[in-house]
Amino acid sequence: MSSEVKALILAGGTGSRFHPYTEIIPKPMIPVGRKEKPVLEVIVKWLRKHGVKEFVFLVDYKWKYIYNYFENGSRFNVKIDYSLDEHDGYRNTGGAILKAYRSNLVDSRGLIWYGDILAPINIKELLDYHVDKKADLTLVVTKRYKVPVGVAEVNENNEIVKMVEKPELNISATVGIGVVEREIFNQKIEEYLGKDFDFMGDLVPWLIGKGYKVYAYMYNDIWFDVGSLERYKKLDNENLSVFEDVID
Repeated sequence: MSSEVKALILAGGTGSRFHPYTEIIPKPMIPVGRKEKPVLEVIVKWLRKHGVKEFVFLVDYKWKYIYNYFENGSRFNVKIDYSLDEHDGYRNTGGAILKAYRSNLVDSRGLIWYGDILAPINIKELLDYHVDKKADLTLVVTKRYKVPVGVAEVNENNEIVKMVEKPELNISATVGIGVVEREIFNQKIEEYLGKDFDFMGDLVPWLIGKGYKVYAYMYNDIWFDVGSLERYKKLDNENLSVFEDVID
């Protein structure tokens, strides 16, 4: 099953929340863990462990840094193509994914993975769930979302009666990983959303509104958002040890 999917890794952002470090390297190349491997390498090796061998890196900002490290992927026993967001109007996360399909870099089911997310997900289980549901789109959703700030409970007189620092809220939060069917991109999405749109904020609501089958794959294990300098500094190497068996 994993061999029938191509991973689309969103790795083109400017990493503004990681300044000044991203003035030198793109955010997906930030080192993590004891062995200080790039986030993107950990993602590639995790997916390879689960049988995913074909990738499209959706790149833009400082993309040559990524290309010079990974090249065609042979060093990692995978095949990597590159889709560059440049000069043709396809922008943002949704536009980048749409361009990859329009450019015929993907002719199969796509595994969408944001390049600043680490999650030890069982890829086979995710894909099997997607197929069993006959879904057009499946999003990985978690109940374990830790708010990065303190949360105050306030009474009618604006008196703070309770304070919890960085609690885990019981909400259904998307992780930044999903599975999408190619047929979605056979539609004339540009007529509705243009070429510059957000995958989560624009495309997903549009699909729901059009009656597509959009499902949640509930995931309750650990995951890491490396999307900001604040979150990065709080990464726990002990928790990241779950990935060490895939890092050479």
